[in-house]
Amino acid sequence: MMLIPFDPRAHIPALVAIWNDACGANLAITQRFIEYNTRASTGAMQAGRVAMRDDQAIGFVLASALPNDPQTSPRDLGWIDALAVARQFQKQGIGNGLLAWAESFLRAQGCTRARLGGGLRPFAPGLPVELNNEKFFRARGFIALAGSERVWDVARDLRDYAQNPKGLQRPFGFETRPAQPDDANALHEFFAREFPNRWRYEYEEFLRAHAPLTNYHLLITTRGIDGFARLTLENSERPIERFFPHALPRPWGQLGPIGISKDARGKGFGGALLDAALDYLRDQGVRGCVIDWTDLVDFYRKFGCKPYREYLMLLKSLTRKI
Repeated sequence: MMLIPFDPRAHIPALVAIWNDACGANLAITQRFIEYNTRASTGAMQAGRVAMRDDQAIGFVLASALPNDPQTSPRDLGWIDALAVARQFQKQGIGNGLLAWAESFLRAQGCTRARLGGGLRPFAPGLPVELNNEKFFRARGFIALAGSERVWDVARDLRDYAQNPKGLQRPFGFETRPAQPDDANALHEFFAREFPNRWRYEYEEFLRAHAPLTNYHLLITTRGIDGFARLTLENSERPIERFFPHALPRPWGQLGPIGISKDARGKGFGGALLDAALDYLRDQGVRGCVIDWTDLVDFYRKFGCKPYREYLMLLKSLTRKI
């Protein structure tokens, strides 16, 4: 086996084939997915290796770090973005070799911790439980992320979604609507004030991609923007396949993240915004809707959303010998 540097001009089709063979139809990805996830992110370092045998690509790993933007992510944290080995070549030490390379790359970027998944352009928030390979990573020093060992995607069919679920608190003095070009600066000020970390970064990356602002749904109060929900449709700049909606009826849609100003929380605004955003997606024709990467399963259950996929959040110290 030989490890060669990942080249997006040459290796993307092979990566798609390897991932889909290893992970199956419910977690299938596309070439557009890989192209998006390996696109340069501001300030980020990403690299990968492809495992070759007899001129055949049989496995790959991608890893990334954000070494000089502590406002977005701690300097010492890096990500194992993706690791996959074709099924017929598994249990031959290939995954171990790829993981060892990725950890070495992250150490070279100054990282002392490696997180499985959850990167700036995530393949998944963590390790999908359905892959049943937790033992591989546990044996190599990965442990549960303190305080958040598991997260879920939740989902529902919006065909019969009715506004104002039973028991929903309805605050006064607000409106909800898709963002418009004139909202760009005000929305940036909102993120800088309320969510200056990763969600602010993601919004800035969104603007750099010249994506349509209507993919953000806003909560407006008398003082201006007080909440947001990011939406993804099948024609959005962000690939909908990122949320693995394959088991849901089409057309597909996604919602998340969603956030409310700190001093406006606990007053029903979050539920009202979620309700309005789901209603908007339904009106756009969406049926299968995913709300990704959450531990608030009971909250979303009030809106008819059920657990759809479960992830383990695993982290490894890169300074301790295993």
